[in-house]
Formats: sequence, C-alpha cells, structure tokens
Amino acid sequence: MLPLDKLEQLARRYTELDDLLCDPRVLSDRTQLSKLNKERSDVEPLVQAFARYRAVEKKIREDEEVLADPELRELVELELPELRLELSALENKVQLLLLPTDPNDTKNVVLEVRGGEGGEEASLFAADLFRMYSRYAETKGWNLEILSLSESASGGYKECIALVSGKDVYSTMRFEGGVHRVQRVPATETQGRIHTSTATVAVMPEADDVDVQIDEKDLEISIAASGGPGGQGVNTTNSAVQIQHKPSGLLVKCQDERSQLKNKAKAMKVLKSRLLDLEIQKHEAAISAERKGMVGTGERSSKIRTYNYAQNRVSDHRIKLTLNKLDRVIEGDLEELVTALRTHRQAALLNEVTGGASGMPRYDNEDDA
Repeated sequence: MLPLDKLEQLARRYTELDDLLCDPRVLSDRTQLSKLNKERSDVEPLVQAFARYRAVEKKIREDEEVLADPELRELVELELPELRLELSALENKVQLLLLPTDPNDTKNVVLEVRGGEGGEEASLFAADLFRMYSRYAETKGWNLEILSLSESASGGYKECIALVSGKDVYSTMRFEGGVHRVQRVPATETQGRIHTSTATVAVMPEADDVDVQIDEKDLEISIAASGGPGGQGVNTTNSAVQIQHKPSGLLVKCQDERSQLKNKAKAMKVLKSRLLDLEIQKHEAAISAERKGMVGTGERSSKIRTYNYAQNRVSDHRIKLTLNKLDRVIEGDLEELVTALRTHRQAALLNEVTGGASGMPRYDNEDDA
C-alpha cells in the first residue's frame, strides 16, 4: 500500500514550490532560488508518477461503474485489464521513488583499477578492464581524466586511477567495486593453457571540500623525480608528488604531470576521495556488520565477477547473472549488468522499507563452476 498521506503532502509542497518560484523575492535571491529549484526537481518525478497513479485509479473506478451498462460493458472489459496493469506498474514506480537516496549518488567517481594475482597477465587484464570502463563512460557521455598511471613491462596496468565526471556516475558505477577474475589463455602462454588472474576495482565518490576536511599538519608530502616502467624516466624534473595522510596511513602518489603543483592537486583529489570512502565504510559497518569494504564481503564483495573468454561468458556472482556476450561487455557494453545490479538493490531496499529483510542487499560469493 502507498503512504497516501505522505504523497498528498508532497503534492501540496510541489504546488507550493511552483508558487514560490514565481515570487519576485525568491527570484532576486540566487541562493534561495537554487535551493527551491533543486527541491522541486527532486520531488517532481514522484509527484508526476503519483498524479498519473491517481488518474488511472479514478479511470478504473469509473469503468467499474460502467460495467452495469450493457452497451458499454464489452468496451470497458477490454480496457480494464490494461488500466490495472498500468496501476500496478505505477504503484511499484512510486514505491521505488519513495526509497531513500544516497547523497553520493549524483557525485563523480574516482575509479581505481589494479592488477591483482597473476603477474603480467593480471596487469594486462587490469588494462582491459580500464578500457572497458572508458568505453562505457563514452556511451554515457561522461568525461574520464586519468589522474595516475603505472604501467607494467608488458604494457598492462599495475595501477590506473581516473576521475569519471558526468550525470549520476556514482549511482551507476557503485557496484563495480571488488575483485574481477579472468579465465583465459594469456598471450605469453605457449601451450594454450587457461590461466586465472584477477584485478581489483575501487569506485569512490569524489570528495568535495565540505565532505572531507584535512589538516595540513596531518600530511607528509615528498617530492621525487618521476619514473616509468623499467626505471625509464618520464621526465627529468622533480615533479612526482607523494602524500601520506598520517592519521589514516593512506599513501597517494601522482607523477603523470610535468607540473609539481598539478600532481599535488591530483594526489589531494585521490586522497580526499579515499578518506571519504573510509568514512562511508565506517558508516555502513555501523549500520550492518555485513556491509564492509570494497574488497571484502557484501555489496563490494571479493570475486564479484568472472570473465571466461573460452566460453564468451561473464558471470556476476552477487546476483547469479550470467551473460554469454563477454566480447561485447569487455568493449564497454555494461548496461545490462549495471541495470540488473541497480534493480536488485532497489528490490532489496523496497523489501526493507515494506517490512522484509533488513540491511542492504546480500550478494552471494560463489565461484564459477
């Protein structure tokens, strides 16, 4: 059942906001105008869905009254099933729109991809994953800026850190964090044997200054010459910046820019996002012991997905979803996986709100057979 009183209250507030946004006093106050516009924008989808729900509900009542009329009965009997289906769909939509939103959902993302177990093959797989996310970002119209890159001797990525900017990046990418496993014949394998390697992915909301406050005395900043794969110099200036946050022990290094100031700015951006992610993890752990870190158990579980090249198969173990289109997924066609994971989370949250299971969705950690 829908909370009708709450929905009616929101509808009244929406009308009130329309009136306020026409008020000359509000129009002359940029801060107030921006605040009210955002509130209206946030509530608009819910109010519109509820208005349609009310209209369909009214039409059903009218049709049910008309059933007594022999001349119109046949027409109404054809129309009623479609209306009832629409009403059910609208009820579900309104319930989903009522779910609490994560304040980080609209944030940009700091994406970190690292080679895991498997040596050079792991670094090559990490590079494949980063390219997959880069192409997915292109399809979404997002901007991707590499903040830090450490390449392996084979041309793979030991570590790649990037800022992904655009609309609703975090809410879309949040479930990609964890250990990704690949099963394939490496390019260096002469006997055609399938190897298993891993890469880790971290997805962190970009931290604003208001999210994370850092005391300069808590930082230890060191400068060094940049270096590339195999000790090759990237440039001859002392531009690489390493920042250690002493209270947390977090260490960040950026060396891609020739400017020391630019490298420091990028390193600070990564550090703030990691600190924000730590705070998010602490908050989640306080709510439920089952919700832990990015490469632990729960929604950021270890070994979240397997990419089996021989069978052209990708399997997400958390929701037991298998797609036989790895060739398309690795080229950036992630939408089906992303949608399934978001839908799963919404269903779990809805179940919680309506009195079902508590906590965030629980994902299974089962290996591929």
